[in-house]
Amino acid sequence: MTLPSAVLAALVAFVLMEPVTAATHRFVMHGIGRSLHRSHHVPTAGRFELNDAFPLMFASMVMLGLWAGFNLDGLEVLVPVGAGITLYGATYALVHDGWIHRRVDWFAGRHVATLDRLAEAHGLHHRHGGAPYGMLLPIVPRQLRDRPVDCHKAPARF
Repeated sequence: MTLPSAVLAALVAFVLMEPVTAATHRFVMHGIGRSLHRSHHVPTAGRFELNDAFPLMFASMVMLGLWAGFNLDGLEVLVPVGAGITLYGATYALVHDGWIHRRVDWFAGRHVATLDRLAEAHGLHHRHGGAPYGMLLPIVPRQLRDRPVDCHKAPARF
């Protein structure tokens, strides 16, 4: 595989992860994986929550793909695809856990307009228990954009 095609494969994988993540969030985390994801929608006392099992599962799948790409003939494309997915996962973790939920102290007291807008969209998800499900390019339904914000309302339970 040439370097330009590897970079392209990694870039395509990174970009495609946003709709894959939104669909996974909607149909797995708010579906069959609800019992684990519910911990993310309620205040927790500890540093970890049951929802943290999801990135471990997703990373395990990517590592399996990377192993296959490095070790099995004809599957070399899985290496740059795995790199793109890993880069998306790292970006997601920094934005979601680091910036939005302030689970790490790196961003304390800082404001970046773009990241603050992502935090507002994610706040809608927590308040209403529904859309937007995406993270880096959240699609906020019009009815939520037009709805007045009640900052005293408890987060949605699902």
